[in-house]
Amino acid sequence: MSESGRRNPANHGGRDGGSRGNGGRSQGGSGVVRRDAKGRERNRGPQRGFSASAPSQRTRRADPARLVAFEVLRAVASEDAYANLVLPARIRHHHLDKRDAGFATELSYGALRGQGTYDAILAACVDRPLAKLDPAVLDALRLGAHQLLAMRVPAHAALDQTVGLARAVIGAGPSSLVNAVLRKVTARSLPEWLDHLLEGETDAIRIDAVRHAHPEWIVRALRQSLVAHGRPADEITALLEADNAAPVVNLVALPGLGSLDEALENGATPGPLVAGSALSSGGDLGRLSSVRAGTTRVQDVGSQLVARAVAAVELGTESTSTESGRGGKAGEKWLDLCAGPGGKAALLAALANESGASLLANEPAPHRAKLVSQALAAVPGSAWSVRTGDGRDLGKEQPGTFDRVLADVPCTGLGALRRRPESRWRRTPKDLAELGPLQRELLKSAIDAVRPGGVVAYVTCSPHPAETTAVVSDALAKRDDLELLDAGAALDAVSLGGNLGAGNELTAQLWPHLHRTDAMFMALIRKKP
Repeated sequence: MSESGRRNPANHGGRDGGSRGNGGRSQGGSGVVRRDAKGRERNRGPQRGFSASAPSQRTRRADPARLVAFEVLRAVASEDAYANLVLPARIRHHHLDKRDAGFATELSYGALRGQGTYDAILAACVDRPLAKLDPAVLDALRLGAHQLLAMRVPAHAALDQTVGLARAVIGAGPSSLVNAVLRKVTARSLPEWLDHLLEGETDAIRIDAVRHAHPEWIVRALRQSLVAHGRPADEITALLEADNAAPVVNLVALPGLGSLDEALENGATPGPLVAGSALSSGGDLGRLSSVRAGTTRVQDVGSQLVARAVAAVELGTESTSTESGRGGKAGEKWLDLCAGPGGKAALLAALANESGASLLANEPAPHRAKLVSQALAAVPGSAWSVRTGDGRDLGKEQPGTFDRVLADVPCTGLGALRRRPESRWRRTPKDLAELGPLQRELLKSAIDAVRPGGVVAYVTCSPHPAETTAVVSDALAKRDDLELLDAGAALDAVSLGGNLGAGNELTAQLWPHLHRTDAMFMALIRKKP
């Protein structure tokens, strides 16, 4: 587990951690004798000081940035919320500036990513099972542990501020427990704690799980995934470390509509993998007019690559393209089968608008269909429409209709653990079994919906073979009118370098540790003319 601090400890570390016993008045050098209402002398001179543990010295309020992080952890734990959705709203609610927002982001995401490791450490410092702790107290302890073990925050400040947070939002009694437990945590550094927890351990999966804060089943699954996609198993350490690295924000300017100029003027840098992309160090991107207008969007470059690939791949001779050759053409009909919340759909709609094609974006959940409409609003309405309905029905309702179909199916999201830090602790092996039938039914519907000569892009944000190659193999085995196209070559064709090295036996797999993208899988299936 690796979480690097990005903040000067003098800023957030000691804020409110100094002496507060004088109520803000200057005591030194005045020679003034102060007396209370009964005439008793108080504050008897500048030489008097308070110990760090004196009640009058203790922080009694919640630092806003740490309060935001606490509220994020509470929402994730108690409301099953997603951190990446809750965090921006809480930052705005508490009016954090850029520096404090960065601190709150690092603290929230770091504590969530490292939860398994921090819980193992905390369990060694608490005299009862963690499950018997008040969940709010446990979240406060996780925040404190992350500051103490993985951020450049002085120990005294991390203790003082975390105890102050607990006192302000949970209560005085629990704050005493938080103080006692975190003082035990300070007895060792993170490497020392890991060595202590793993003393005598020989199971490589268990060792990786504790050291890199992943559930054991996910470590095992990712090792299998590397091998299944033609990578050596010993890349697992680099992959787990990439999952724990704070991701750079990826931006995309919708083709023909958006511009990156404003983002670049505000510190973003051009993206190295795909045209029209940029990398941002973060901050409140909602302040950019192009982002507010929806013509520039936050989108992982892996998603950008697969959307561009499906829009550009060669079709067969029986498609409705009015021109031959590579790329979407006038009159084509495109389908995004599982469009919510609308990121890839917006990019596809912009590409369709440029080429004279049209996109149907399908989403079964009404509230998510509304999000899709909002995402597409920046694109001229003549280029797209939204359908609210089950994607499994589209193949029956509109058979042989579409030239290009994106089937970005629901999956475990094991490829986006770095962006969704809480998801690694939510998912279970049971999810693989439950999602498999849905993935197969959606792919079947996509194949039924595409016309002869048309192409289906089967995409997941997971590298697990049960969600990727196994699903594709099953679909190919049931029909004789399908052929796999070279997905790796298709990604290379839309990338700036032209040599991603993501292909393996005609399918393609992107990796966080190799491409600095989410672990997107893509197979391109063409229905034979």
